[in-house]
Amino acid sequence: MQRALAFAVLAVAALAPLAAGANELLVLSYHDVRDEVARKGDPDAYAVSTQNFAAHLDWLSGHGYHPVALSDVIAASRGGKPLPPKAVLLTFDDGLRSIYTHVFPLLRAYNYPALMAVVTSWVDLPPDQKVDYGPRMFTHDDFVTWDQLREMQASGLIEVASHSHALHRGVTSNPQGNSMPAAITRAWDEKTQRYESEAEYLARIRKDLGDSAAAIKRELGVGPKSVIWPYAAYNSQTNAIADELGMAVTFDLEGRHQKIGADLHGLARQLVFDNPTVNDLAYELRHDEALDGLRALQVDLDYVYDADPAQQARNLDKLIERVKQVGPSHVFLQAFADPDGNGSADALYFPNRHLPMRADLYNRVAWQLKTRAHVKVFAWLPVLGFELPDKALNQRLAIQASNPKETFRLNPFEPQTRRIVADVYEDLAVSGYTEGLLFHDDALLRDDELRGQAPADPAARTRALIEFTHELARAAGKWRPKLITVRNLFAAPVLEPRSEAWFAQNLAAFNQAYDYTAVMAMPWMEKSRDPQAWMDRLLADVKRSPRGLSHTIFELQTVDWRDDRPIPAARLKAMAHRLQAGGARHLAWYPDNFIDDQPSTRDAREIMSARGFPYIER
Repeated sequence: MQRALAFAVLAVAALAPLAAGANELLVLSYHDVRDEVARKGDPDAYAVSTQNFAAHLDWLSGHGYHPVALSDVIAASRGGKPLPPKAVLLTFDDGLRSIYTHVFPLLRAYNYPALMAVVTSWVDLPPDQKVDYGPRMFTHDDFVTWDQLREMQASGLIEVASHSHALHRGVTSNPQGNSMPAAITRAWDEKTQRYESEAEYLARIRKDLGDSAAAIKRELGVGPKSVIWPYAAYNSQTNAIADELGMAVTFDLEGRHQKIGADLHGLARQLVFDNPTVNDLAYELRHDEALDGLRALQVDLDYVYDADPAQQARNLDKLIERVKQVGPSHVFLQAFADPDGNGSADALYFPNRHLPMRADLYNRVAWQLKTRAHVKVFAWLPVLGFELPDKALNQRLAIQASNPKETFRLNPFEPQTRRIVADVYEDLAVSGYTEGLLFHDDALLRDDELRGQAPADPAARTRALIEFTHELARAAGKWRPKLITVRNLFAAPVLEPRSEAWFAQNLAAFNQAYDYTAVMAMPWMEKSRDPQAWMDRLLADVKRSPRGLSHTIFELQTVDWRDDRPIPAARLKAMAHRLQAGGARHLAWYPDNFIDDQPSTRDAREIMSARGFPYIER
């Protein structure tokens, strides 16, 4: 649920001072500060009124916060003077003129340092050029000049960071024409019908950052030590380029706080938006977002895909509208094609090195869900269940299951399997937006499989599969930082711990290894005669597990696959409400049939909305 303000802080930051030398840092991200800003709903959501900004400074000063400069953060990271208790770094993006006319006088009055990130192509913008800044076109008069930057730098309060030279824009990211942040996107060229290569992409980023750093050093006499990535869009490769250019401190907008250590890449900032008052600020500094519940719809991309582009577009619109109306916090989006429904991937929905691409669709749908439906999207992929087009290789790498109905899986103890699957995960991350990974339920090993290769001990087999998924997360993390991980878990290892031998799955191990475990809370799939009693027992067993309720997602089934009939909405509501009453924090369901509106949007909103009040958006 959106709040008036989102601040990255420790949950207790405003309740009690941190211990001296804790090196905890809060970073606030501001943009425009001007006199006339609507109380709520201003056309520029990131603008803050001068009055509210001054009140923020006054409140921070009166509640024991200690503003620090970037140099203080760097010194602390190198073992120098620790940061003071409740340290806060103020940052200002885009190099807007209001930082000179409205912010700088207040910073001088409070003697507060700050970091100002400039887009160097916008500084001293030529009079005949304009920038589409959202609410309106911005001109030369909306941005700082080099003379103003020199004056602010000379005060000792303002340090200048790079915000790129010209990466504060979108580039075409797929054949359908979507636009994504230039700093992380392999641009699609409509003329040549191909994506930018890795070498071309990295050369483009290196030139842009080099131009920005050179301009700042030329005009201000000192090069920037940090880069604030436009749209918080970066990856490990762009950070490495920044390092080469002397900008070893980088920032994003993910996370609530950080403890400063040697690595200053991807420092968490919280975006100040919707013109927050001091009351909004105080609320956010006391609000623990870790207590918020996750609500996820698991969506089959196979139901969006259609060979007819017009029908596919209609399917996508139907999905977006449903997600907007239901209001979950997350969508777990299928990134693989499984038209025969056997649980393994026949093809993928993104360009890759090893499997056929059914359609270049994941990028478009994920980005549309983020930008139009305002949810976080996690890519849902198999771990072992990939059917390779090379039949001989497929056979050689396959697990020879004793049960012919078992999901097809590749052998994770074969080095070639590990390379192929890691490539697939890296290619997914290259192809488009995702904030997390949902590892499919195919990641299992029976006790009679791979004898002589897999460990005999069930716990050791569980650890081996966990380590493999960590390899996959690292492969994707090369291009998508701070990925959240979720792993599907069958209910049997929870209800009957000895069945770890049959699955190589364990709830306690999963909740230690991943951000969340999505336990398949599906009594009809398990042929339970008393679904509610079965669910009560599952909840009780999860409660007894370490980190059980805080890290477990109860994933409900919406269809009884024995006869393909929908589970009645009344049953789903009763189960969801009973789970919540018993302490369950996170809910999801599968499948979400957006094509046939099943479960109905009205019922889905009541069960799966993450809003404080599940109203209909108009």
